[in-house]
Amino acid sequence: MSISHAKSDTSVSALVAALPRGETIASPYALYDALRPHAPVSGYRDYPPGTIPGADEAVSAWVLLDYEHVSMAARDHRLYSSRDPLQEQSSAPTLMLVNHDNPEHDRLRGIVNLAFSRRRVEALDPWVREMVDALVASFANSELEVTRDLASVIPARVIAGLLGLDETVHDRFRDWGTAFMLSADLTPEERQKSNMELVEFFVATASALQAKIEKGEAVPDGLIAALLRAETDEGKLTLDEVIRFCITLVVAGAETTTFLLGNLVYNLVTMPEVRRQLAADRSLVPAFIDESLRHSGPPQRLFRIATADIEIGGRQIREGDWVALFFAAANHDPKVFPEPERFDMTRPNLNKQLTFGVGIHHCLGSALARMEARSLVNAILDQWDDLALTSEPVKQRASLLNHGFDQIHISVTSKGRAA
Repeated sequence: MSISHAKSDTSVSALVAALPRGETIASPYALYDALRPHAPVSGYRDYPPGTIPGADEAVSAWVLLDYEHVSMAARDHRLYSSRDPLQEQSSAPTLMLVNHDNPEHDRLRGIVNLAFSRRRVEALDPWVREMVDALVASFANSELEVTRDLASVIPARVIAGLLGLDETVHDRFRDWGTAFMLSADLTPEERQKSNMELVEFFVATASALQAKIEKGEAVPDGLIAALLRAETDEGKLTLDEVIRFCITLVVAGAETTTFLLGNLVYNLVTMPEVRRQLAADRSLVPAFIDESLRHSGPPQRLFRIATADIEIGGRQIREGDWVALFFAAANHDPKVFPEPERFDMTRPNLNKQLTFGVGIHHCLGSALARMEARSLVNAILDQWDDLALTSEPVKQRASLLNHGFDQIHISVTSKGRAA
C-alpha cells in the first residue's frame, strides 16, 4: 500500500468515525459532502432506535449517501431487511411496521389502514387548525421557546386526540419519544425506566379498552378502539400489535414531527424574505414545507440488513451486513438537487425528497405530519408580524436519527400591535 493511499484510508476512517459525534449531529451536511466521494464505506458504528446505549452494543454498518443508492435500497425491501434483531433482543418493544418485512408488513399495514385511514386523519383537520391557532395566539407579543412551547406540544396533542386519549397525557409523550429515539442524553437506567413507563401505559390503556369492547360496553371513538376492532380477510391485530402500533405513533410520529415543526419555525425566523413570500401567496406553503423537508428534514438515517450479497457502488456488501441509509444526505445529493445547501421553493423535483421514505416503508403518518405543519405555518403567518431569535438556538446533539433543535428562543410581535 502506498503512503498516499494509506493516508486516504485513514482520512476516510476519520470521517466515518465522526458521524455519530455531537458536532456532526448538530451540523451533518459538510461531513456528508466530504464522505460522499468514498461511499459506500464501511465501519460506521451507531445505535438503532429502541436500543440502550451503554447496555446494548452499537452496530457496525455500511454508509449509503448518494440519492441513487439510498432510494434503491429503501425501495428494495427484499434485499434490505427492516427487521432489527438488536431491538428484538432489547427490553424496548419492536416497532410496528417499521421493523417488519413482507409478507408480515403488508398484513399489518392492511389492517392498520382500515383504522388509520385517510378519512380519519382528514376529519382531524378542523380541530388541529383550531387547536394550533389558539396555541399560537397564546404567545401574542411575547417570548417563547419553540420546542417546548409549540413544536412538541402540537404533535403530542394531535396523537393523544387521534388515539382517543385524554389530552392530559400528552405531556408525557415528548419524554417517552426522546428516550426511545435516543434524542435525549440519558443514562441506560433512565432510558430503560422511560421505555418501561411507555409500554406499561399502553398495555394498561389498550387492555382496558379491549375488555370493555368484549363486554359490549360503549367506548370513546379513537384510533385505539378502531385498531382493536379492525378486521380484514387477513385477520385482526393482536392486543400486542395494537400496543406496539400506539408506541410507534408516539415515539416515531410525535418525536420526528416535533423536530420538523421546530425546523419550520426556525426557517421562518431566519428567512424573512421567504416568510414575506409565503405571507403574500399562501399557495407556496406546501412547497415551503417540502423544501424544508429536503433542506433540513429531521430523519437522517435508518438501518437495514442485507439479505444477500450485494454489489453497490463498486463495493461488496455481504449477507447479514448492516447498512445505514442516509436519507438526509440523499436529499443533499447535488446530482439530484443542484446547490443543495440553497433553500429554493421553486425546485421542480421537490416531490423526490426522501424524508418520509419510499416504497413499502413510506411513512404512514406523513399526511398527519403535513397537516400539523400547514396548520402551524399558516397560524404564524396569520397572527405574527415579526419573529426574531433572542439567543443562539441549541441544536440536538444526542442522536443522528433526527436533525433539529433542543431549544429555539424567539420573540414575537403580533399583527396590528406593537410589542
